[in-house]
Amino acid sequence: MIFRPVVGVLALQGGVAEHASLLEKLGVQVVLVKRPEQLEGLDALVLPGGESTTIDRLTRIFGLRQPLIDSIGGGLPTLGTCAGLILLAREIEDPAAGQQTLGLLDVTVRRNAFGSQIDSAEAELAWGATGADGSGQLTGAGGQGPVKAAFIRAPIVTRVGEDVTVLARHAGQVVGVQQGHLLGISFHPELTGDTTVHRALLGLASRAAASSP
Repeated sequence: MIFRPVVGVLALQGGVAEHASLLEKLGVQVVLVKRPEQLEGLDALVLPGGESTTIDRLTRIFGLRQPLIDSIGGGLPTLGTCAGLILLAREIEDPAAGQQTLGLLDVTVRRNAFGSQIDSAEAELAWGATGADGSGQLTGAGGQGPVKAAFIRAPIVTRVGEDVTVLARHAGQVVGVQQGHLLGISFHPELTGDTTVHRALLGLASRAAASSP
């Protein structure tokens, strides 16, 4: 039986359409998540980039904050890109006043670490090529690089927990991580059309579906 995953894209603000389009090209059924009940039945979830403070505020206004914590914390494979990475993170070095995270990915992030909008850039990154221990062995979410990445007001990861694997670096900074069913990246592959990271998410979803009773 062919596995055709149902993937949600949090659709409160930011690069929703770009993620949805890329996922549909991969044969995925996409659900634009705006209400808590739309988290039911998903095989995976994408938290897109955008304004991290706005997305955080809207999750609370729309009653999504605790349902997101419950679903993702309960094992739903999830990819956070840029602002989505910030939302997943346990800590922010420089939060805006009142800004909260879901606190699920054991990393600390720094917002806008590569500068302002005019400092946006593209780069090719090795992906998943080495572990955090520098072993040189392929670890974490599947796929070999390079990944064509766009950086727009991107955060960096300044601390990784013991269970977090580094999957990508740029300019000496950590920009891609995995912790179990969670993927967090600073960049935007949905803008370059690179499917490596999204395929990694679908791989996590497939493994989760295969192991479910």
